[in-house]
Amino acid sequence: MRQRSVGDLMTPTAVSVRPGTAFKEIARVLDEYDITAVPVVDDRDRPVGVVSEADLLRKQTSGGTGNSAGDLMTSPAVVAEPGWHAVRAARTMEQHKVKRLPVVDDDGRLIGVISRSDLVRLFLRRDRAIQEEILEDIIVRTLGLPPSELTVEVTDGRVTLSGTVERRSLIAIMVRLCDSVDGVVEVVDRLGFDHDDTAHRASGHGGPEPGSPGPPGEE
Repeated sequence: MRQRSVGDLMTPTAVSVRPGTAFKEIARVLDEYDITAVPVVDDRDRPVGVVSEADLLRKQTSGGTGNSAGDLMTSPAVVAEPGWHAVRAARTMEQHKVKRLPVVDDDGRLIGVISRSDLVRLFLRRDRAIQEEILEDIIVRTLGLPPSELTVEVTDGRVTLSGTVERRSLIAIMVRLCDSVDGVVEVVDRLGFDHDDTAHRASGHGGPEPGSPGPPGEE
């Protein structure tokens, strides 16, 4: 089971413009490719900024000097890396209030673009597919647990786990694994346990149980 990365979800053949690209050409590119923003790259294909529809509209309504991508762009460019988890990309978009992120390789060169709509597709996954992955990949294959003793319910990406596991420590592991499945928006834990192995670790780190005899020579 592998978490989906930016490299899995991005559009690999990203369109871009140069700092000297004129206003009308930028508008044509946005319209032709049906996108709301385009990366601005230097001579080495490294993003130096992003110019968006909003940038073009501001130019039209407020005037100002400059009529090229280099004048209009928002800089520096906020970028993502192909190895990022999708959640990190989503948080970066939210933090910087952008809808698209240029994706760069180890040398900083543009290799793709990931958009908010690319990330939304993760959460359009059918509930049944999520349930099957949790039961087969996590419960049976990864944890080696009998699925007959556990119930997995999925509604609109919300996973509810119920039933009983042998050891309490398994619950946190199971919740964490379920939370990493594509399409899961929340995990509700209603699991019980037969043996609390976490209490023993916290209290004694393997030392003697309360009431057991101490080392020889002690009263």
